[in-house]
Amino acid sequence: MNVLMISDVYFPRVNGVSTSIETFRKELSQRGASVTLIAPDYGAHGEEKDIIRIPSKKVMFDPEDRMMSYRSIIALKEELRDREFDLVHIQTPFVAHYAGVAMAKELGVPKIVTYHTFFEEYLYHYIPFLPASWMRALARGFSRTQCNDVDGIVVPSHAMAKTLEQYGVQKPLHLIPTGIPEAMFESGERAAFREKYGIPHDTPVMLFVGRVAFEKNLEFLLHATDMARRKIPDLLLVIAGEGPALKSIEKLAGSLNLEKNVRMIGYLDREKGLRDCYSAADVFVFASRTETQGLVLLEAMAAGVPVISTAHMGTKDILKEESGAVVPQDDVTDFAEAITDMIHKVELRSERALQAHRYARTWSSGAMADKMRDLYKNMKEGSSTGAPITVR
Repeated sequence: MNVLMISDVYFPRVNGVSTSIETFRKELSQRGASVTLIAPDYGAHGEEKDIIRIPSKKVMFDPEDRMMSYRSIIALKEELRDREFDLVHIQTPFVAHYAGVAMAKELGVPKIVTYHTFFEEYLYHYIPFLPASWMRALARGFSRTQCNDVDGIVVPSHAMAKTLEQYGVQKPLHLIPTGIPEAMFESGERAAFREKYGIPHDTPVMLFVGRVAFEKNLEFLLHATDMARRKIPDLLLVIAGEGPALKSIEKLAGSLNLEKNVRMIGYLDREKGLRDCYSAADVFVFASRTETQGLVLLEAMAAGVPVISTAHMGTKDILKEESGAVVPQDDVTDFAEAITDMIHKVELRSERALQAHRYARTWSSGAMADKMRDLYKNMKEGSSTGAPITVR
């Protein structure tokens, strides 16, 4: 199986899409599938295997992202035709989508897309001068058009599949979440991480990992931290990530006098820094209402960190009984009470940690890659209109 992937985002840009692509590429290659990725050029990348970097410009409203040159991608058609690809897998809905559709037509192969992002609750944060209702309608419209323009759609959760059906998407929907690589189950160095960042060994630490973006609902976590510290004065919220809402979050933390209770540490390398960070935490907290999956919840569980999270969209698929998670109401007071309860009750925290680690094992990246490989095979053989492949 020879697959051409195309995405508007990939490392060094850190987010869930980049992580998903990397995870599937590694697992698929171990299963005999050759995956070539077309992605933006961010500058220096070092030696990369089977990655074609495309000249790209910065995006006006989000300087972390890049816009690839459509012409530069299409100019590769003869070179790519010689490689005899079996399928084009589109990962994002911008230049990558339109170039991927065009390239699939040129190569005469099927095309599928993974719908990673709930754009209906995303776009209006970045184009605030237009009414949110307009941006939601726009997102629904282009999502419906793009999804109906391919041969199949991969979704990471039941909630996202239901949403696309409500949009009017007619093409087959295949439920294949991103799994957790084996490396994420390895223990990190708790003491070393705390020493590096000057965090006392007995300080209760909550952790958030992800983009510091408006749709992540970090304001909610700050207000919950403010309330919880009234019972736990030395409580510390560590935020590992960067993004367009960074200044806004720092301003809110200042206005709540949370300077001693919130630590922003930026992005961490996934090979070691992130594992150490998870191991240094006593609880993982999450409150996003727009996640199509919530991969960081599974990463925290794999590290044996109990989770406190609201349940919306894709996180509902993860936050099950015996998952090591506590699911409070979408209310700051209830969330803060869950935090204080988890921190104060050591035995409860230990029990949830063991549950989390066991549960994360059921989300193996290898099992998910098997499902993706089967989908590729079915698409190649022309059976994309058959029953959708599901994993749960």
